[in-house]
Amino acid sequence: MSLSKSAQRDRRHKRVRAKVIGSGARPRLSIYKSNTRLTAQIIDDAKGITIAAVSSAEEKGKTPRERAEAAAATLAKHAGAKGVKTVVFDRGGFQYLGTVKAFADAARAAGLEF
Repeated sequence: MSLSKSAQRDRRHKRVRAKVIGSGARPRLSIYKSNTRLTAQIIDDAKGITIAAVSSAEEKGKTPRERAEAAAATLAKHAGAKGVKTVVFDRGGFQYLGTVKAFADAARAAGLEF
């Protein structure tokens, strides 16, 4: 019996979250990708708070990759304003290719370290 795509992603997400935990020193950069947008948050799991968040929904008329790159730059700017430079990347069970990889590369280029 084969699992649906969403069930496969849920299994991958559980595996990733068992290993990736954000702290005050290194918060977690969590992403979620839907068919229309990509959202990302920087989360301090020790305190249970969201430090910064961004969505690619504001970027109209661009390709998904360009929207992800713009969202990553915005998130890195917000994180820098709050004093966050180093994060742990939580890909949310999504495979590290395409839009997810473009977001990660753009976040690194904008100054976040992971």
